[in-house]
Amino acid sequence: MGSEMCIRDRYSVVGLGFGMNLHSALASGKEGMEFTVISVIGTLVIGWFIGRKLLKVDRNTSYLICSGTAICGGSAIAAVGPVVKANDSEMSVALATIFILNAIALFIFPVIGHALGMSQHEFGTWAAIAIHDTSSVVGAGAAYGEEALKVATTIKLTRALWIIPMAFATSFIFKSKGQKISIPWFIFFFVLAMIVNTYLLGSVPEVGAAINGLARKTLTITMFFIGASLSIDVVKSVGLKPLVQGVLLWVVISCSTLAYIYWF
Repeated sequence: MGSEMCIRDRYSVVGLGFGMNLHSALASGKEGMEFTVISVIGTLVIGWFIGRKLLKVDRNTSYLICSGTAICGGSAIAAVGPVVKANDSEMSVALATIFILNAIALFIFPVIGHALGMSQHEFGTWAAIAIHDTSSVVGAGAAYGEEALKVATTIKLTRALWIIPMAFATSFIFKSKGQKISIPWFIFFFVLAMIVNTYLLGSVPEVGAAINGLARKTLTITMFFIGASLSIDVVKSVGLKPLVQGVLLWVVISCSTLAYIYWF
């Protein structure tokens, strides 16, 4: 069920590309992309300090949680897990931690955004950087507004491209050779969908709109199942220290991103 849901998420995100203009999307996401480099590296460094130095979480689990927080949740964990030779238990703990925070963020971020009076662009930037998985970013952005959705999706998918260099860097850091790297191809198909919509479907906008509408409906269903699957058993399976690491790192990234948006 989980893997099938993940596949539907990716198909739906690609479908959203048919509702976006390439030039407008890049313009909307430019400011957030400038912050991406700093936030990715900063998240990894802060996460390592919290996980390894403060909480003494085992190396692989801590690194997987940092990777999922820094880039795009489960996709990043799936990509770097084989590189660090993480076992099933370490993968499960890291994925469950990210899953719990994703489910929470999906519902509380729009509420916080409205309470703070954030603009569409501000919320889209914040959600893209502070929420882990692409599907939850898209869900929160869609709940906030059309412009927020465009900004959030563009920045998040640009951020997700960091999976590729991060996997290679991880292989060097952990001295793992010959490991197969899982590349998130759906990112490239999303870009392709925007190009097709911009240059080929301009004369028939109803086609792109129909695909985009179907993608949104599918994501809405997926978000419902994410929330419905969150249970006490899932929380207990994570364990206290990894969950504390994930929460603390999430709070630091969320607050620092807000500070960047408002003061820089």
